[in-house]
Amino acid sequence: MPSHFDTPTRREWLRVGGLGAFGLTLPGLLEARAAPTKPPKAKSVIMLFLLGAPPQHESWDPKPDAPAEIRGDFKPIATRTPGLMICETMPKTAKLTEKIAVLRAMQTRDNAHSSSGYTMSTGIDHVPQSVENVKPAAPNDWPSIGAIVRRFRAGANGFPASATLPHGAANTGNIPWPGQDAGFLGRAHDPWLLNGDPNEPKFRIEGLSLPDNIPADRLEHRQGLLTTLERRFARYEASAAETPHAARSRQAFDLVSSPAATGAFDLSREEPRLRDRYGRTRFGQSCLLARRLVEAGVPFVRVNWSPVPKAVNMGTWDTHDKNTQAMKDIMPILDAAYSTLLEDLADRGMLDDTLVLWQAEFGRTPKINPAAGRDHWGQVFSVALAGGGVKGGRVHGASDAHGAFPKDGLVRPQDLTATIYHTLGIPLGSEITNTLGQPLPITRGEVVKSVL
Repeated sequence: MPSHFDTPTRREWLRVGGLGAFGLTLPGLLEARAAPTKPPKAKSVIMLFLLGAPPQHESWDPKPDAPAEIRGDFKPIATRTPGLMICETMPKTAKLTEKIAVLRAMQTRDNAHSSSGYTMSTGIDHVPQSVENVKPAAPNDWPSIGAIVRRFRAGANGFPASATLPHGAANTGNIPWPGQDAGFLGRAHDPWLLNGDPNEPKFRIEGLSLPDNIPADRLEHRQGLLTTLERRFARYEASAAETPHAARSRQAFDLVSSPAATGAFDLSREEPRLRDRYGRTRFGQSCLLARRLVEAGVPFVRVNWSPVPKAVNMGTWDTHDKNTQAMKDIMPILDAAYSTLLEDLADRGMLDDTLVLWQAEFGRTPKINPAAGRDHWGQVFSVALAGGGVKGGRVHGASDAHGAFPKDGLVRPQDLTATIYHTLGIPLGSEITNTLGQPLPITRGEVVKSVL
Protein backbone atom coordinates (compact mmCIF):
# COMPACT_ATOMS: atom_id res chain seq x y z
CA MET A 1 0.00 0.00 0.00
CA PRO A 2 1.41 3.44 -0.87
CA SER A 3 2.42 5.40 2.19
CA HIS A 4 -0.05 7.96 3.51
CA PHE A 5 1.82 8.28 6.76
CA ASP A 6 4.03 11.05 8.05
CA THR A 7 7.40 9.63 9.06
CA PRO A 8 8.53 11.04 12.43
CA THR A 9 11.75 9.85 13.96
CA ARG A 10 11.90 6.94 16.38
CA ARG A 11 12.61 9.44 19.17
CA GLU A 12 9.37 11.29 18.34
CA TRP A 13 7.36 8.08 18.35
CA LEU A 14 8.77 7.13 21.74
CA ARG A 15 8.02 10.58 23.11
CA VAL A 16 4.42 10.49 21.90
CA GLY A 17 3.92 6.87 22.91
CA GLY A 18 5.05 7.57 26.46
CA LEU A 19 2.54 10.32 27.17
CA GLY A 20 0.08 9.63 29.96
CA ALA A 21 -2.83 11.78 31.03
CA PHE A 22 -0.49 13.92 33.12
CA GLY A 23 2.90 12.60 32.03
CA LEU A 24 3.98 15.46 29.78
CA THR A 25 6.26 18.00 31.45
CA LEU A 26 5.57 21.70 31.01
CA PRO A 27 8.81 22.33 29.06
CA GLY A 28 7.97 19.43 26.77
CA LEU A 29 4.44 20.70 26.32
CA LEU A 30 5.64 24.20 25.46
CA GLU A 31 8.27 22.84 23.07
CA ALA A 32 5.72 20.67 21.27
CA ARG A 33 3.26 23.53 20.94
CA ALA A 34 5.93 25.90 19.67
CA ALA A 35 6.32 23.76 16.54
CA PRO A 36 4.55 25.11 13.45
CA THR A 37 0.90 24.11 13.20
CA LYS A 38 -1.56 25.10 10.50
CA PRO A 39 -3.93 27.88 11.60
CA PRO A 40 -7.31 26.63 12.81
CA LYS A 41 -10.13 26.57 10.26
CA ALA A 42 -13.20 25.14 11.98
CA LYS A 43 -16.11 27.29 13.07
CA SER A 44 -17.97 24.29 14.42
CA VAL A 45 -17.67 20.60 15.30
CA ILE A 46 -20.10 17.72 14.84
CA MET A 47 -19.10 14.73 16.95
CA LEU A 48 -20.77 11.43 16.03
CA PHE A 49 -20.39 9.34 19.18
CA LEU A 50 -21.18 5.71 18.36
CA LEU A 51 -22.25 4.40 21.75
CA GLY A 52 -21.36 0.77 22.30
CA ALA A 53 -18.34 1.03 19.99
CA PRO A 54 -18.10 -0.36 16.43
CA PRO A 55 -15.38 -2.94 15.71
CA GLN A 56 -12.29 -1.55 14.03
CA HIS A 57 -12.01 -4.69 11.89
CA GLU A 58 -15.43 -4.18 10.32
CA SER A 59 -14.92 -0.46 9.72
CA TRP A 60 -11.67 1.45 9.25
CA ASP A 61 -9.04 -1.23 9.92
CA PRO A 62 -9.79 -4.58 8.25
CA LYS A 63 -7.24 -7.37 8.61
CA PRO A 64 -7.73 -9.63 5.56
CA ASP A 65 -4.48 -11.55 6.11
CA ALA A 66 -5.25 -12.46 9.73
CA PRO A 67 -6.72 -15.83 10.78
CA ALA A 68 -10.48 -16.26 10.30
CA GLU A 69 -11.26 -15.76 13.99
CA ILE A 70 -9.56 -12.34 13.72
CA ARG A 71 -10.54 -11.04 10.29
CA GLY A 72 -14.24 -11.96 10.53
CA ASP A 73 -16.69 -12.53 7.70
CA PHE A 74 -16.28 -9.31 5.73
CA LYS A 75 -13.75 -8.29 3.11
CA PRO A 76 -11.91 -5.02 2.56
CA ILE A 77 -12.79 -2.77 -0.37
CA ALA A 78 -10.87 -0.11 -2.25
CA THR A 79 -11.62 3.52 -1.54
CA ARG A 80 -11.32 6.86 -3.30
CA THR A 81 -7.82 7.05 -1.81
CA PRO A 82 -5.31 4.87 -3.74
CA GLY A 83 -4.04 2.05 -1.53
CA LEU A 84 -6.43 2.73 1.37
CA MET A 85 -8.76 -0.16 2.14
CA ILE A 86 -11.71 -0.13 4.52
CA CYS A 87 -14.36 -2.73 5.28
CA GLU A 88 -17.02 -3.57 2.70
CA THR A 89 -19.66 -2.62 5.28
CA MET A 90 -19.00 1.06 4.39
CA PRO A 91 -19.41 1.35 0.58
CA LYS A 92 -20.74 4.93 0.61
CA THR A 93 -18.01 6.12 2.93
CA ALA A 94 -15.39 4.46 0.70
CA LYS A 95 -16.27 6.96 -2.04
CA LEU A 96 -15.46 9.92 0.24
CA THR A 97 -12.11 9.05 1.80
CA GLU A 98 -10.42 11.94 0.02
CA LYS A 99 -12.23 14.05 2.63
CA ILE A 100 -11.37 11.82 5.61
CA ALA A 101 -8.32 11.26 7.81
CA VAL A 102 -8.24 8.06 9.87
CA LEU A 103 -6.45 7.60 13.18
CA ARG A 104 -5.83 3.85 13.38
CA ALA A 105 -3.95 3.77 16.68
CA MET A 106 -6.34 5.40 19.16
CA GLN A 107 -6.08 4.03 22.70
CA THR A 108 -7.75 4.51 26.09
CA ARG A 109 -6.49 1.30 27.79
CA ASP A 110 -9.95 1.14 29.36
CA ASN A 111 -12.47 -1.65 28.67
CA ALA A 112 -15.61 -0.28 30.35
CA HIS A 113 -18.25 1.74 28.49
CA SER A 114 -18.78 4.42 31.11
CA SER A 115 -15.21 4.98 32.28
CA SER A 116 -13.71 4.80 28.79
CA GLY A 117 -16.58 6.96 27.58
CA TYR A 118 -15.56 9.54 30.18
CA THR A 119 -12.03 9.51 28.82
CA MET A 120 -13.12 9.94 25.20
CA SER A 121 -15.54 12.70 26.20
CA THR A 122 -13.06 14.73 28.26
CA GLY A 123 -9.51 13.76 27.28
CA ILE A 124 -8.83 12.77 30.90
CA ASP A 125 -8.38 9.19 32.18
CA HIS A 126 -11.07 7.95 34.53
CA VAL A 127 -9.84 6.94 38.01
CA PRO A 128 -9.93 3.97 38.31
CA GLN A 129 -10.02 2.60 34.78
CA SER A 130 -12.22 -0.18 33.41
CA VAL A 131 -15.05 0.27 35.91
CA GLU A 132 -18.60 -0.04 34.62
CA ASN A 133 -21.70 1.84 35.78
CA VAL A 134 -19.69 4.67 37.33
CA LYS A 135 -21.63 7.86 37.93
CA PRO A 136 -20.64 11.51 37.44
CA ALA A 137 -18.81 12.63 40.61
CA ALA A 138 -15.46 13.95 41.78
CA PRO A 139 -12.67 13.19 41.12
CA ASN A 140 -14.05 12.24 37.70
CA ASP A 141 -15.73 15.56 37.08
CA TRP A 142 -13.60 17.05 34.31
CA PRO A 143 -15.74 19.15 31.92
CA SER A 144 -16.81 17.53 28.68
CA ILE A 145 -15.48 18.80 25.37
CA GLY A 146 -18.82 20.48 24.76
CA ALA A 147 -18.61 22.26 28.12
CA ILE A 148 -15.11 23.53 27.37
CA VAL A 149 -16.35 24.82 24.02
CA ARG A 150 -19.24 26.54 25.78
CA ARG A 151 -16.80 28.13 28.23
CA PHE A 152 -14.67 29.69 25.47
CA ARG A 153 -17.05 30.10 22.53
CA ALA A 154 -20.43 31.77 22.15
CA GLY A 155 -23.43 30.54 20.24
CA ALA A 156 -25.51 32.67 17.87
CA ASN A 157 -29.22 33.36 17.35
CA GLY A 158 -30.00 32.61 20.97
CA PHE A 159 -28.39 29.17 20.88
CA PRO A 160 -25.90 27.94 23.49
CA ALA A 161 -22.44 27.06 22.21
CA SER A 162 -22.86 23.29 22.57
CA ALA A 163 -25.62 20.73 22.37
CA THR A 164 -26.07 16.97 22.69
CA LEU A 165 -28.78 15.00 20.91
CA PRO A 166 -30.99 12.99 20.60
CA HIS A 167 -30.31 11.71 24.16
CA GLY A 168 -27.49 11.34 26.66
CA ALA A 169 -25.18 8.35 27.03
CA ALA A 170 -26.20 5.82 29.66
CA ASN A 171 -25.63 2.20 30.60
CA THR A 172 -28.38 -0.36 31.11
CA GLY A 173 -30.64 0.86 33.89
CA ASN A 174 -30.35 4.43 32.62
CA ILE A 175 -27.12 5.07 34.53
CA PRO A 176 -25.59 8.17 32.88
CA TRP A 177 -21.96 8.14 31.92
CA PRO A 178 -19.66 10.67 33.57
CA GLY A 179 -18.00 13.25 31.36
CA GLN A 180 -21.10 14.51 29.55
CA ASP A 181 -21.69 17.71 31.51
CA ALA A 182 -19.65 20.70 32.68
CA GLY A 183 -18.34 18.96 35.80
CA PHE A 184 -16.56 21.33 38.12
CA LEU A 185 -17.16 24.26 35.74
CA GLY A 186 -20.76 24.38 36.93
CA ARG A 187 -24.16 23.93 35.41
CA ALA A 188 -24.04 27.19 33.45
CA HIS A 189 -21.62 25.51 31.02
CA ASP A 190 -23.50 22.23 30.58
CA PRO A 191 -24.11 21.31 26.94
CA TRP A 192 -27.76 21.69 26.00
CA LEU A 193 -29.28 18.18 26.14
CA LEU A 194 -31.96 17.72 23.46
CA ASN A 195 -34.02 14.61 24.08
CA GLY A 196 -36.30 13.49 21.29
CA ASP A 197 -36.59 11.71 17.98
CA PRO A 198 -36.13 13.99 14.95
CA ASN A 199 -37.53 11.18 12.80
CA GLU A 200 -40.96 11.56 14.40
CA PRO A 201 -43.46 13.46 12.20
CA LYS A 202 -44.40 15.77 15.09
CA PHE A 203 -40.89 16.20 16.44
CA ARG A 204 -40.46 19.30 18.58
CA ILE A 205 -38.21 20.52 21.38
CA GLU A 206 -40.09 21.25 24.57
CA GLY A 207 -40.06 24.92 25.48
CA LEU A 208 -39.28 26.25 21.99
CA SER A 209 -42.83 27.31 21.23
CA LEU A 210 -45.32 29.39 23.16
CA PRO A 211 -48.58 27.93 24.46
CA ASP A 212 -51.60 29.22 22.57
CA ASN A 213 -52.73 31.31 25.57
CA ILE A 214 -49.48 33.32 25.76
CA PRO A 215 -49.17 35.99 23.03
CA ALA A 216 -45.78 37.39 22.03
CA ASP A 217 -46.29 40.71 23.86
CA ARG A 218 -46.92 38.83 27.10
CA LEU A 219 -43.62 37.00 26.61
CA GLU A 220 -41.81 40.33 26.21
CA HIS A 221 -43.44 41.60 29.42
CA ARG A 222 -42.28 38.49 31.30
CA GLN A 223 -38.77 38.86 29.95
CA GLY A 224 -38.62 42.48 31.11
CA LEU A 225 -39.91 41.53 34.53
CA LEU A 226 -37.28 38.80 34.86
CA THR A 227 -34.50 41.23 33.91
CA THR A 228 -35.70 43.73 36.54
CA LEU A 229 -35.79 41.07 39.24
CA GLU A 230 -32.34 39.74 38.36
CA ARG A 231 -30.89 43.25 38.60
CA ARG A 232 -32.45 43.79 42.01
CA PHE A 233 -31.20 40.45 43.33
CA ALA A 234 -27.73 41.28 42.01
CA ARG A 235 -27.54 44.19 44.47
CA TYR A 236 -27.44 41.66 47.30
CA GLU A 237 -24.78 39.53 45.64
CA ALA A 238 -21.10 39.98 46.31
CA SER A 239 -20.70 40.07 42.54
CA ALA A 240 -23.12 41.36 39.95
CA ALA A 241 -22.10 38.66 37.49
CA GLU A 242 -24.96 36.85 35.80
CA THR A 243 -26.08 33.81 37.80
CA PRO A 244 -26.51 30.37 36.20
CA HIS A 245 -30.28 30.71 36.69
CA ALA A 246 -30.29 34.07 34.94
CA ALA A 247 -28.17 32.70 32.09
CA ARG A 248 -30.51 29.76 31.53
CA SER A 249 -33.60 31.95 31.75
CA ARG A 250 -32.17 34.44 29.27
CA GLN A 251 -31.24 31.60 26.93
CA ALA A 252 -34.76 30.19 27.12
CA PHE A 253 -36.29 33.57 26.25
CA ASP A 254 -33.82 34.06 23.40
CA LEU A 255 -34.63 30.67 21.93
CA VAL A 256 -38.40 31.03 22.17
CA SER A 257 -38.34 34.50 20.61
CA SER A 258 -35.83 33.73 17.84
CA PRO A 259 -37.25 32.57 14.48
CA ALA A 260 -33.78 31.32 13.52
CA ALA A 261 -33.67 29.15 16.65
CA THR A 262 -37.11 27.62 16.38
CA GLY A 263 -36.76 27.19 12.62
CA ALA A 264 -33.59 25.14 13.00
CA PHE A 265 -35.65 22.28 14.43
CA ASP A 266 -38.17 22.21 11.59
CA LEU A 267 -36.85 19.35 9.46
CA SER A 268 -39.89 19.63 7.19
CA ARG A 269 -38.04 22.52 5.52
CA GLU A 270 -35.55 20.03 4.10
CA GLU A 271 -36.02 18.30 0.75
CA PRO A 272 -37.60 14.86 1.31
CA ARG A 273 -34.95 13.26 -0.90
CA LEU A 274 -32.18 14.66 1.28
CA ARG A 275 -33.91 13.36 4.39
CA ASP A 276 -34.16 9.97 2.70
CA ARG A 277 -30.42 10.00 2.00
CA TYR A 278 -29.64 10.65 5.67
CA GLY A 279 -31.98 7.76 6.49
CA ARG A 280 -35.39 7.93 8.11
CA THR A 281 -33.96 6.77 11.42
CA ARG A 282 -33.41 8.52 14.72
CA PHE A 283 -29.66 8.65 14.13
CA GLY A 284 -29.92 9.70 10.50
CA GLN A 285 -32.30 12.57 11.20
CA SER A 286 -30.21 13.57 14.22
CA CYS A 287 -27.23 14.00 11.89
CA LEU A 288 -29.37 16.22 9.67
CA LEU A 289 -30.48 18.21 12.71
CA ALA A 290 -26.83 18.58 13.75
CA ARG A 291 -26.06 20.14 10.38
CA ARG A 292 -28.96 22.55 10.83
CA LEU A 293 -27.79 23.49 14.32
CA VAL A 294 -24.23 24.34 13.28
CA GLU A 295 -25.70 26.24 10.33
CA ALA A 296 -27.83 28.21 12.81
CA GLY A 297 -24.90 29.08 15.06
CA VAL A 298 -24.08 26.22 17.46
CA PRO A 299 -20.27 25.67 17.52
CA PHE A 300 -20.34 22.12 18.97
CA VAL A 301 -22.95 19.39 18.49
CA ARG A 302 -22.60 15.84 19.75
CA VAL A 303 -24.84 13.20 18.16
CA ASN A 304 -25.11 9.98 20.15
CA TRP A 305 -25.93 6.70 18.43
CA SER A 306 -29.52 5.58 18.94
CA PRO A 307 -30.55 1.92 19.28
CA VAL A 308 -32.16 0.52 16.15
CA PRO A 309 -35.48 -1.27 16.72
CA LYS A 310 -35.61 -4.95 15.74
CA ALA A 311 -31.84 -5.18 15.12
CA VAL A 312 -29.70 -7.71 16.99
CA ASN A 313 -28.05 -6.60 20.24
CA MET A 314 -30.88 -4.09 20.65
CA GLY A 315 -29.50 -2.16 17.69
CA THR A 316 -26.37 -0.98 19.49
CA TRP A 317 -22.68 -1.37 18.69
CA ASP A 318 -22.12 -3.52 21.79
CA THR A 319 -21.72 -6.64 19.66
CA HIS A 320 -20.89 -9.33 22.22
CA ASP A 321 -23.13 -11.62 20.17
CA LYS A 322 -23.66 -12.05 16.43
CA ASN A 323 -21.21 -9.39 15.31
CA THR A 324 -21.66 -10.19 11.61
CA GLN A 325 -25.44 -9.87 11.75
CA ALA A 326 -25.13 -6.66 13.76
CA MET A 327 -22.96 -5.15 11.05
CA LYS A 328 -25.54 -6.08 8.43
CA ASP A 329 -28.34 -4.56 10.53
CA ILE A 330 -26.88 -1.25 11.62
CA MET A 331 -23.76 -0.37 9.61
CA PRO A 332 -25.85 0.65 6.55
CA ILE A 333 -27.60 3.22 8.79
CA LEU A 334 -24.27 4.69 9.88
CA ASP A 335 -22.76 4.52 6.40
CA ALA A 336 -25.71 6.42 4.90
CA ALA A 337 -25.94 9.08 7.60
CA TYR A 338 -22.19 9.72 7.84
CA SER A 339 -21.56 9.89 4.10
CA THR A 340 -24.60 12.10 3.50
CA LEU A 341 -23.55 14.46 6.29
CA LEU A 342 -20.14 14.94 4.66
CA GLU A 343 -21.66 15.42 1.21
CA ASP A 344 -24.35 17.77 2.49
CA LEU A 345 -21.83 19.94 4.32
CA ALA A 346 -19.58 20.00 1.25
CA ASP A 347 -22.48 20.92 -1.07
CA ARG A 348 -23.33 23.87 1.19
CA GLY A 349 -19.74 25.07 1.42
CA MET A 350 -19.67 24.21 5.11
CA LEU A 351 -17.29 21.24 5.28
CA ASP A 352 -14.12 23.34 5.19
CA ASP A 353 -15.09 25.01 8.46
CA THR A 354 -16.96 22.13 10.13
CA LEU A 355 -14.95 19.35 11.77
CA VAL A 356 -16.81 16.03 11.71
CA LEU A 357 -15.68 13.31 14.13
CA TRP A 358 -16.50 9.59 13.87
CA GLN A 359 -15.66 8.06 17.25
CA ALA A 360 -16.72 5.83 20.13
CA GLU A 361 -15.63 4.97 23.66
CA PHE A 362 -13.28 2.16 22.57
CA GLY A 363 -12.99 -0.64 20.00
CA ARG A 364 -13.78 -4.35 19.92
CA THR A 365 -11.62 -7.38 20.66
CA PRO A 366 -9.47 -8.68 17.82
CA LYS A 367 -10.59 -12.26 18.39
CA ILE A 368 -14.21 -13.25 17.79
CA ASN A 369 -15.68 -14.89 20.90
CA PRO A 370 -17.66 -18.18 21.11
CA ALA A 371 -20.93 -16.21 20.72
CA ALA A 372 -19.72 -14.93 17.33
CA GLY A 373 -19.25 -11.47 18.81
CA ARG A 374 -16.49 -9.08 19.71
CA ASP A 375 -16.02 -7.78 23.27
CA HIS A 376 -14.77 -4.49 24.75
CA TRP A 377 -11.29 -3.37 23.73
CA GLY A 378 -9.60 -0.10 24.68
CA GLN A 379 -6.10 -1.07 23.56
CA VAL A 380 -6.51 0.12 19.97
CA PHE A 381 -9.33 1.39 17.75
CA SER A 382 -10.00 3.89 14.98
CA VAL A 383 -11.30 7.45 14.87
CA ALA A 384 -12.06 9.38 11.69
CA LEU A 385 -11.90 13.13 11.11
CA ALA A 386 -13.16 15.16 8.16
CA GLY A 387 -13.55 18.84 7.31
CA GLY A 388 -12.46 21.74 9.48
CA GLY A 389 -8.98 21.91 7.97
CA VAL A 390 -8.34 18.16 8.03
CA LYS A 391 -6.23 16.70 5.20
CA GLY A 392 -8.33 13.98 3.63
CA GLY A 393 -7.04 10.74 2.17
CA ARG A 394 -4.67 10.18 5.06
CA VAL A 395 -4.05 7.55 7.72
CA HIS A 396 -2.18 8.37 10.90
CA GLY A 397 -0.81 5.44 12.85
CA ALA A 398 -1.33 1.73 12.49
CA SER A 399 -2.42 -1.24 14.56
CA ASP A 400 -0.60 -4.55 14.58
CA ALA A 401 -1.37 -7.47 12.26
CA HIS A 402 -4.40 -8.52 14.34
CA GLY A 403 -5.78 -5.06 15.11
CA ALA A 404 -5.03 -5.67 18.78
CA PHE A 405 -2.42 -3.10 19.79
CA PRO A 406 -0.86 0.09 18.39
CA LYS A 407 2.03 -0.51 16.04
CA ASP A 408 2.96 3.13 15.56
CA GLY A 409 1.42 6.59 15.64
CA LEU A 410 -0.29 6.19 19.02
CA VAL A 411 -2.98 8.82 19.71
CA ARG A 412 -4.38 9.26 23.21
CA PRO A 413 -7.71 10.95 24.03
CA GLN A 414 -5.97 14.12 25.23
CA ASP A 415 -4.35 14.43 21.80
CA LEU A 416 -7.76 14.22 20.17
CA THR A 417 -9.18 16.92 22.44
CA ALA A 418 -6.15 19.11 21.74
CA THR A 419 -6.79 18.69 18.02
CA ILE A 420 -10.47 19.59 18.43
CA TYR A 421 -9.73 22.71 20.46
CA HIS A 422 -7.01 23.76 18.05
CA THR A 423 -9.26 23.45 15.00
CA LEU A 424 -11.85 25.61 16.78
CA GLY A 425 -9.27 28.27 17.52
CA ILE A 426 -9.34 27.77 21.29
CA PRO A 427 -5.74 28.32 22.48
CA LEU A 428 -4.32 25.20 24.09
CA GLY A 429 -2.86 27.36 26.83
CA SER A 430 -6.37 28.36 27.93
CA GLU A 431 -7.10 27.59 31.57
CA ILE A 432 -10.14 26.61 33.60
CA THR A 433 -10.47 26.75 37.37
CA ASN A 434 -11.49 23.79 39.51
CA THR A 435 -13.48 23.87 42.75
CA LEU A 436 -10.29 24.52 44.74
CA GLY A 437 -9.53 27.62 42.71
CA GLN A 438 -6.63 25.96 40.92
CA PRO A 439 -6.00 27.00 37.28
CA LEU A 440 -5.67 24.00 34.96
CA PRO A 441 -4.90 23.79 31.22
CA ILE A 442 -7.87 22.66 29.14
CA THR A 443 -5.76 19.81 27.74
CA ARG A 444 -2.33 18.28 28.17
CA GLY A 445 -2.42 16.63 24.77
CA GLU A 446 -0.66 17.41 21.52
CA VAL A 447 -2.33 18.30 18.24
CA VAL A 448 -2.23 15.48 15.68
CA LYS A 449 -0.50 17.70 13.15
CA SER A 450 -0.09 15.11 10.42
CA VAL A 451 -3.80 15.22 9.57
CA LEU A 452 -4.19 19.02 9.55
